Amino acid sequence: MAIGVKVMKRPEKQVSYVRATLKGMVLTFKHMLEKKVTMQYPEQKSTDREHGLGTYSLSPRWRGTHRMLTDEQGRSKCVACGLCEFACPTDCITIVPGELEGAGIERYPEEFDIDMSRCMFCGLCEEACPEEAIVMSREVELTTYERSGLTFQKEQLLVPEKLLERRLQFLRSEYDRESAPARREEA
Repeated sequence: MAIGVKVMKRPEKQVSYVRATLKGMVLTFKHMLEKKVTMQYPEQKSTDREHGLGTYSLSPRWRGTHRMLTDEQGRSKCVACGLCEFACPTDCITIVPGELEGAGIERYPEEFDIDMSRCMFCGLCEEACPEEAIVMSREVELTTYERSGLTFQKEQLLVPEKLLERRLQFLRSEYDRESAPARREEA
């Protein structure tokens, strides 16, 4: 099989690179004189404090560490249905359900653990939750000296709903939900 060779013809006139070089130098000097936007992280942090939890100026789609929302009385909104545990592809969520006598909800999580060293921050747990009880916050810093420090228990995850209102609004618009699910009141 023969290989075809294509011959390219170059332009006849000589091209001067002085003009292109000068344009490049002008652009470089223009960028040198502009205000710098680089942050020296972690010494300098751009914060977005009105949304609570010491969050940073990130996209609303950002998925950080998990948080479990509480209602007005400070109780967890989680009903221990296990959907987040089932939806998690890495099995990093562990729920031990408990039963409540005479309450508006039948179950609650006695234990709710998330092993953040195994989590891949996919957000499937957040999608699967019918009660909007587990939400991924905008916190980005997960550092510890021991692996056991990356396993968060229920008490570490609980935060008031108002601190994550911005994320909840984004989720409702993303998944075409008008509002929060209706909560049954105590009997």
